[in-house]
Amino acid sequence: MRIPTLLSALLASLITLTSVSAQADQLADIKKKGEIIFGVLGIDEPNSFVDPKTREFVGYEIDLATAVAKNLGVKPVFKQLAVAARIPELQQGHVDVLAASLTHNKERESQVDFALTHFVTGSKVLVKKSSGIHNVSELAGKKALTVKGGTQGPNLLKVVPTAEIVTFESTQQAFQALQQGKGTAYINDEVSLLADFAKLGDKSKDYVILPQNLNVEPLALGIKKGEAGVKTAVDDSLRGLEKSGEANKIFLKWYGPESRLKLFPKRDFKIESDKIEG
Repeated sequence: MRIPTLLSALLASLITLTSVSAQADQLADIKKKGEIIFGVLGIDEPNSFVDPKTREFVGYEIDLATAVAKNLGVKPVFKQLAVAARIPELQQGHVDVLAASLTHNKERESQVDFALTHFVTGSKVLVKKSSGIHNVSELAGKKALTVKGGTQGPNLLKVVPTAEIVTFESTQQAFQALQQGKGTAYINDEVSLLADFAKLGDKSKDYVILPQNLNVEPLALGIKKGEAGVKTAVDDSLRGLEKSGEANKIFLKWYGPESRLKLFPKRDFKIESDKIEG
């Protein structure tokens, strides 16, 4: 009876060592191939979007990702993903890291690991003035439009359980659907929603952003579950950017008073923690 027991123990140890070795290989593989593949949205200004002149990805998260790659001594490669495909693409190894406006919440911690929080936002709601809606609570029984696979719909249902959530493959499709009258409200992260609101131009006078925040959402780079080496390398890179002041410069470049969108006068957070409340 001792032999099978010993064999079982040896096999268990071998499996554990093999698993640890395989997990530790991702960072080595990234350095060996000389590139790190970031999954990005590419349609979420100012986090990641396509520059109309160069046709290249640019934005706040693109700059952070590029800095991480530089610190690792490898080339950054960007792969555009749909919101709903972000976590599956990471889990399947099609991308190395997600830089895709990914909210760090408790539900997702079982699926992916998260780097340090690099932005703090919240979900908000946009409606047409003609709707007569002045408060989020008035969306009971109304159609609310948002992106498939995001946290925005579930966030609204926590506040208004009887709202009807209608999802689209991209935020821009949902935003267009609101303009076409296919729903009463459009939900997005506050910053992205402000950027969408700005796109309305003169028509913005016909819309209103409801004052209530549905929640507080920390955004972070997503890392394949259990890849401690990659997480440490990414976190160390981000800490270095914070310490040098470069992180604040990147933030102001895309969000500050001199940026195109002019969303915030200053940054009111630091890149220093991967912990979330609750």
